[in-house]
Amino acid sequence: MKSTRLFTVLFASALLVLAAHAPAHAQDAAKKSPAPNAVASQSAALLKQWNEIGRKLIAMAEDYPEDKYDSKAAPTTGTFAQRLIHAAAANYFFTNLANGQKAPTEEDPPRKQFKDKSAIVAYVKKSFADGASAIKSKGDKGMSTLVVDPFAEDNPANANKEQIRLEDLAYAIVEHSGECYGQLSVYYRVAGLIPPESRPKK
Repeated sequence: MKSTRLFTVLFASALLVLAAHAPAHAQDAAKKSPAPNAVASQSAALLKQWNEIGRKLIAMAEDYPEDKYDSKAAPTTGTFAQRLIHAAAANYFFTNLANGQKAPTEEDPPRKQFKDKSAIVAYVKKSFADGASAIKSKGDKGMSTLVVDPFAEDNPANANKEQIRLEDLAYAIVEHSGECYGQLSVYYRVAGLIPPESRPKK
């Protein structure tokens, strides 16, 4: 009987000690990790996707053999270098407008503008860095700004200057980059190579 009472007293004491320390422990835990239902801001979510597809294309640009940069996947396609340049150039249809500038007047810079592989790699890196910087500086509020849709502007039916939110335009570019990634993967396979993302993780 005494041992039962002693156990009860000790158990109750332990509960009191835990109760006293629980609030402080809970506060510490809350500071260390976000609430389980916390949601990243819209611009942060966009930035994450922008940087992720940028990472994949930059990895390809750095990895692909320079002696194959001007090879084609098929006679009717552009070269690997041209497709990379195209992917990077498209980013400025978003970045220029986000920075209050005009959309590019030409779709892609000419291949001869880039001396070698390193120049193309630098261009791809810069195009994604510039876009990421624009997303960060605009934030959620700025990314909801309306701009004239650069892809509808040349359409005669767009006499009313159809507009698009910067966020939607950026997501369209992310999707375009994903399509370019898929195309460039074909170049890898035709050359008998494995794209960086498809290789076994070490």
